Parts: sequence; C-alpha cells; structure tokens
Amino acid sequence: MDQATPQSQDEARRGTSGPYLRLEEESAAPTAFPDPSAGKTTPAGSLLPMAAASPAPPLDGATAVPQLSWSIPGLAEDPSLCLRCRSAQLLCGRPVCPILVRYNAFAKTLPMVGSAHLDGSSPPGVFVGRFGYPKISIGPLMSPLHGDTLLYDTPEEWVGRSVSEVVGFRTMLVRGTHRARVQEADRPDSFIEKLQLLALSAASVEAEAEFRRPPRGHLSLSETTPPYGPSAPIDRFRLDVRKVDQGLERLSSDTDALATTAVSELYDRGVRVSRIQRAFSAGTLGRRGHRKLVPTRWSITAVDDILGKQNLADVRDLPTLSEYWVYRYTALDNRWLIALLPGAYRYESIEAWYPNTFWNPDTTRIVMIGDHEWHRGRTTYASIGGCYYAARLATSEGLLRVGRQAGVLVLREVHPGEILPLGVWNVREHVRAALELPPERCTELADLHQKIAEAFAIPLDRWRTQSALLHDARTQRRLEEFGEPAR
Repeated sequence: MDQATPQSQDEARRGTSGPYLRLEEESAAPTAFPDPSAGKTTPAGSLLPMAAASPAPPLDGATAVPQLSWSIPGLAEDPSLCLRCRSAQLLCGRPVCPILVRYNAFAKTLPMVGSAHLDGSSPPGVFVGRFGYPKISIGPLMSPLHGDTLLYDTPEEWVGRSVSEVVGFRTMLVRGTHRARVQEADRPDSFIEKLQLLALSAASVEAEAEFRRPPRGHLSLSETTPPYGPSAPIDRFRLDVRKVDQGLERLSSDTDALATTAVSELYDRGVRVSRIQRAFSAGTLGRRGHRKLVPTRWSITAVDDILGKQNLADVRDLPTLSEYWVYRYTALDNRWLIALLPGAYRYESIEAWYPNTFWNPDTTRIVMIGDHEWHRGRTTYASIGGCYYAARLATSEGLLRVGRQAGVLVLREVHPGEILPLGVWNVREHVRAALELPPERCTELADLHQKIAEAFAIPLDRWRTQSALLHDARTQRRLEEFGEPAR
C-alpha cells in the first residue's frame, strides 16, 4: 500500500489521498477563455469547438476503421463521419484533421521506402516493444535520409516545435522488427549486439537494412513514447558506427554496476535523459547475468523515476521555500502552471482534458485526473502514468537549481489542439522550459488562487476540489506560521 498519507482526517474523508479521476459536466466549460499572455479574452468557440450536428445520417453499410475509431470523436457511432467531412467541416470537433496530419507525414516518407531495401541513417534510435513480453519485437529506427538525423530522436530539442513537425520527425523513422527474448540482452547474438552498439552511439549512424517486405505506413501512437512511423520485419542490417558516447560505453562495460547506479552516474555526468533511456532499453546497463531488454515505454518511465528519486533525496535536505513561486507556460495547445508552495517537499500533478482532445473523445465533458505524494514519496504506481514521473523529474531539477525544497503543484490544461499523443517528453521538456523562466512570486495562498484562475479556462473551484495539495494548504497550519522556523 502507498505509504503516502493524507494530512488531515478531513482529507481522508474526502478521499483525496490516492489516485483520483473526475468527470466535469458540460456546465464546467466556461463561456470564454482568458489568455494571460495576451491580456485578452478569446471566444470559447475558437479554442473549444464542439462536434457539429451531423448534416445527414450515417451512410448505409459504412463500417468504422478500427485504428481510427478510438481516436476520432464520433467515428464509432457514425462510420461515415470522415467521408462526409473530408477535413472541410471538422465534424469531429478537432481544430485540425488528424487524418491529414498523419497522411502528410507519411506522404514524405513512404515514397522513399517503397522497396524492402533501405539505405539511410539512424539518429541513433532503437525500438523495443512490449507486446508478447518476455518475447518482444526489437529493431533499429532508420531514416531514408543520409547525414545528421539526430533531431528525429532527441526530444530535448523539440520544445517550440509544432505537432506536425514532431510527427514529421517520427514518421521519417522506419522501424525494423525482430523477435527476441528479453534475457538475450545478457548474451546477445549478432543482431542484438549491433542494436546495443547503436544505442551507445554519440552521433547519427549510416545504416543499411533488408526487410522481409516493404515497410507499411502505420503511425504507432502512445501516451508514453513519441510516435513511430512505418515498420516491417527486418532480416538483417548493417551499421557504420564511428563514434560512441564514452560515458555510455564505460558504464556498459562495467558489468558489476547496478542499472540504477549506471543511470544515476550517467545523469550526473550530463548525459541527456533520452540517451540514457535508449541505452537502458537496449539492455546495455546493469550487472552481468541481470541485463534485459526493456520495452521503450517502460524504460522511459523507469529512468524518469530513478532520476527523480535520486534528486529528491537531495531536495529533502534543502531549506524550505518561504513564499509561493508560480511558473506559466503554453505549448502545443497545453497550458501549464507549476506552483512551488512554502514548506517541506510534497508533489502533485493534475491534468484536465477538454472535450475532443485525444484521450477525451467526449464532446461535452472535461475530464480531470491527478495523483500526489507527500514528503516521504509513494510506493505504488501513479494513476496518471508516465506523465507523473516525467514532471516529477523536471520539478526536482528545478528545486535543486534554486536550492530549496517546497511543495510542487503541476497543473496542465489540455485543449483540442493536441490532436495526437506525443509522449511524456511533452511533459518533461515543457515543465523544464517553464521552470527556466523567472517565477511570479507571492506571499499569500489567495494570490496563488488568483494566478490559477487567470491561467486557466477551467474555474478555480474545479482545481481546488481536485487538488490534495491546495486542500492541505488551506487546512494545515505549519510551524512557520507561529514565528519559529521549521527545524
């Protein structure tokens, strides 16, 4: 059971100490959206288009396309929706047609990989699947382009890019798939050995591959990993690795170091998180006899969790913050507010998904979901998944940078412009970017409430009802309030 406990009996009665999910009825949607950055008010219709009334009944005999039905609101109920719309009316309520975004990205890639032979480069990139675990699909990520493709698999460089640009980077990468058991990382055959060498590379690698058939266009989407492009079973591939990351190579050669130790040491040496995650996934870290291939989506969250815990062990020894610091950020139609609260470390992350966003196809209700931990941390997996750990890592870095421990509240409001899931890098990197800005400072909780009300379209009361940390701040008194600093 999670050792994190509520701060008051009243909170326990409210049931906010664990994972929580709330559906907000359509009455919760405001009539206008305040835009703090512009100082203007934008009509709600421009940011939150609702599904238009169907101009005609579904066509007789039409059936929904399974891989689209779960991502396009209304398509399951009306299989002819996309056919009648053809991106002209946006009947699904999305501000941009999801099909066109995918098509435009694939239109650039598929003509380059029209055969079973591919000659190009790897960013470097490695894919490790999870279905069928412990026997899974693995393979290189390759681009039909030659030269420097490092950007295509480096999410730290995607801040400021549009959804179309990010999808374009990822669909330029062809996945080769090969079946292997996770234990084979410890005694790799030639295929896995080359894959592991690719994961250690410090620069783009010239590569050549033979597939069993021409790669097919299917955009693989996940809330954890970035999108992936066309794929095909791979028979063999050749690499020309000219430079490996010295830090990764040294830790890979150390077969006595625990994987967690290797991850921490690489991070302390300044190796990028995405590069550590790639090496971790390829089974290049850990003790001899214990190394395994780790599915990419698992490795991303595992590394975020390991590094976040490492940082927080140091954060808990820092002096406490004595005022409220607020950071705001907007990117990819996501609005962020990160608040640092006075007192000892505790952490909460809450997401609010508007109607017609990717994970909330409902056309009328806002969905809010969040999770939190108190000073000692948590022992159970967070209900909102990898985003929780990505934001926790980013905020732990921010606390270390300012040399203070504090309560951390991460609020995210997702609007319909997020038409595709892009992976938890979206959370980690944009929270990092927000915390690099100068904070807005205030001394009273009421001032923080006002800043939350200004930053978001969802009314303040909804956030207050949802948040365990805001409830704790309203109801708990601390030693500092009595004139003596906490010891």
